[in-house]
Amino acid sequence: MKLNKIISGGQTGADQGALSACVQCHFPYGGWIPKGRRTEKGQVPARYRMRQHWSRHYPPRTEANVKAADATVICTYGKPDGGSLLTIAFAKQHRKPCLKIDMNQPHDQNVARVIRWLRRTCPDNCILNVAGSRRSKAPGIHMCVKHLIRDVIRRLQPVSRL
Repeated sequence: MKLNKIISGGQTGADQGALSACVQCHFPYGGWIPKGRRTEKGQVPARYRMRQHWSRHYPPRTEANVKAADATVICTYGKPDGGSLLTIAFAKQHRKPCLKIDMNQPHDQNVARVIRWLRRTCPDNCILNVAGSRRSKAPGIHMCVKHLIRDVIRRLQPVSRL
C-alpha cells in the first residue's frame, strides 16, 4: 500500500494538523479550501498551497475533498459532530471509505488502526482526505493530528522519500 498524497479542507484544527505533518515530512498535500482561503480564524495560512473552491462556504469544499480522495479519515475527540458528520454523510453518498478516529485513544493505537485500515481499504497511490474538528471545538487537536499523520506517513513511506 502506497500513500501518494494527503488532502484537507484547510480549516483550523485537524485539517491544518494534517497539512503541518505533510510539510514537516516533505510529503505531497493539497485539497480544496473555501474561496478567500476562509477559516474560523481568518484565512488558511499562505504557507499551505491549496486550491480555492468557487464557493466561500464549507460544505462544497468538504464534498469536493471527499470526492477527490480514495478514502477519508476523520479525527475528533469523542464522537464526530458538525462538519465531521457532514464529511461522513458525503463519504457515504459518494461510496468512499471513511474511518473515524477518536483522538482520546492512545496515539500508537490510533496510528496502527489508520495503517491497518489504509492497507485494507486503499489502492496503491492512495489519496487520503483528512478531516475533523476545528480548533475552537477541540483545543489541541492540531498537534494530535499532526503527530498522527506524521507517524502514519513515516511508517508507510520508504525512508528515502522522507
